[in-house]
Amino acid sequence: MTLFRKSITMFAMHRESIFLIGPMGAGKSTVGKFLAEKLHFEFVDSDHVIEERTGTTIPTIFDIEGESGFRDREEAVVDELTLLHDTVLATGGGVVERESNRQHLRSRGFVVYLKSPVENLIARTKHDRNRPLLQNDNPEQVLRDLMARREPHYLEMADLVVETQQASVFKVVKTIIEALKQENLA
Repeated sequence: MTLFRKSITMFAMHRESIFLIGPMGAGKSTVGKFLAEKLHFEFVDSDHVIEERTGTTIPTIFDIEGESGFRDREEAVVDELTLLHDTVLATGGGVVERESNRQHLRSRGFVVYLKSPVENLIARTKHDRNRPLLQNDNPEQVLRDLMARREPHYLEMADLVVETQQASVFKVVKTIIEALKQENLA
């Protein structure tokens, strides 16, 4: 299922960037790299930028500064990265938690929500130790709680919703590009 929300003549005129949002495990980084290559855009992952600038991992930032400290860093990076043009930006799953991030993403580019059922997210993240919010006794419940809190923001912000549960990366990218072409954006 794909859903368009924004009529985007602006995108074609200004070559806006594309911002990928969605929960951890939805495929934002993987899809983003391939999409950027196909569009001849630069690919940027906000979590990787944070790790490069701090010289440490996201889990370590969570351990030292807590989630709030990480979100402060994320907010500053998102403000900066959403000003770039001709970029595909993969954001962290919790980027939608802060209003300033939602505002920057909505107003500065084309937002694609990569939607996937919780069962798929659990399968994709169950062995990943680089996701601090899931390092507990019940990661499935954490994912369900996060989705309940975040999905309304994902849906409200999205210019395009692409379901990823049964689709390969190539099919997801093709769906996004076809949707952009229908709007004369790619």
